[in-house]
Amino acid sequence: MSQVHSLWKTTTGLPVVGSTLGKRVFSIAFSQKAPYFASIHPRMTELRPNYAEVVIPKRRSVQNHLGTVHAIALCNGLEMAMGGLAEATIPSTKRWIPKGMTVSYTAKATSDITCTAETTQEQWDTAEGDLPVTVKGVRDDGTVVIEGVINLWVTSKK
Repeated sequence: MSQVHSLWKTTTGLPVVGSTLGKRVFSIAFSQKAPYFASIHPRMTELRPNYAEVVIPKRRSVQNHLGTVHAIALCNGLEMAMGGLAEATIPSTKRWIPKGMTVSYTAKATSDITCTAETTQEQWDTAEGDLPVTVKGVRDDGTVVIEGVINLWVTSKK
């Protein structure tokens, strides 16, 4: 189990802290790993190998001139979900780095947005080079507002 996944299990599993507060503590700690994540005030709501879920609350600091969640904030949420998934999933003998992102904006982001990232274990077991991570962002009413792929470059550790 990776350090990130272990921290998730610890913070969300403590009876004194509780799941909700534990998720908040984890989200703040994870946002310190890449400080630009903090700009969207994210809440990691689920993290396990091959799946991660992050909620971007709709607040003024992430809105554009239309009053919807800004495209770059959406991409930031997708990247945080992907990063959590990658850290929770990657075999200890490998390392990863983002290589590129391709997304489509499919609807207005008019509510909190739940960003998800998904892979399969087979992708990681056989990964050497490109590894596509499927990502999407969904409004509270279930409408997909952004979807795409973040490509990772996966190599063996030296």
